[in-house]
Amino acid sequence: MKTTFITLLIASVLLGCNSDSTTQNDTSTEESAAMAVGQSAVQDNDSQKDVVKVAAGSPDHTTLVKAVQTAGLVDALSNAGPFTVFAPTNAAFEALPAGTVDDLLKSENKEKLADILQYHVSVAGYPLEYLQDGQKINQVNGGDATITVKDGKYKINDANIVGTVKASNGIVHIIDKVILPPAK
Repeated sequence: MKTTFITLLIASVLLGCNSDSTTQNDTSTEESAAMAVGQSAVQDNDSQKDVVKVAAGSPDHTTLVKAVQTAGLVDALSNAGPFTVFAPTNAAFEALPAGTVDDLLKSENKEKLADILQYHVSVAGYPLEYLQDGQKINQVNGGDATITVKDGKYKINDANIVGTVKASNGIVHIIDKVILPPAK
């Protein structure tokens, strides 16, 4: 009887250890897979959307989302932030000279596209009420953009801010024009 009890105890311990290591290995494998593809691969349907998911969920920002994917910026913008993204609408991209968007989306223009997109992002959280007339905001690409406030309307450079959406890692200000970085 004593031998049976000891045998059962040892078997229980071994099975318990074995299932824990399997769970740990499964968890490690899942974490490694998520790390391998970046923050954007983390599945979270309960939390507030990050700036990329806000744009991806908007039918008016499909061109921006495609550009962000092409430039390889999805993971960077899915990180903790805070970011302020000035997000041009599809109509803003369509207003560019014919062929501009198609040209920028070519693989040989990835750096130029990334520079333009990074000019639309600040590493800080700027709610609309914190923006002031004449304020200079440093953008991720190293350039400065200027805020204009007149009669309660806000602009960044010459683009109107037409809406704002709060995200888990910052703020998305919807703009009606693509803003271009100053020449370097």
